[in-house]
Amino acid sequence: MTVYGIKNCNTVKSAIDWLNKNKVEFEFHDYKKSGITAEKLSAWSKQVGWENLVNKRGTTWRQLPEADQKKVTHEKAAIALMLEKTSVIKRPLIEEKGKVILLGFDGDMYKKVLK
Repeated sequence: MTVYGIKNCNTVKSAIDWLNKNKVEFEFHDYKKSGITAEKLSAWSKQVGWENLVNKRGTTWRQLPEADQKKVTHEKAAIALMLEKTSVIKRPLIEEKGKVILLGFDGDMYKKVLK
């Protein structure tokens, strides 16, 4: 199981704390440091929809010029943005065997899916 995110993100920290407390083994992939591929983003997009991958509540999205935000109307544009600004990818994203199993952090949902 791999947890994708950014180390200094509070939501990612909460998820990692939950995983460690519940003794769930995982690897961590920091896409701010290690990057992410267009292929991986495309695979996730097909599983959960590109709209769910773009974090429109975050600072990175809010700091984008409105004209740039309005360009994100389809998967190709969303993937281009996520490659350029990895901070706009919703996090954490948990993947197991190539499948997205959780997106974001919700302790109750983690309990249902991971216990």
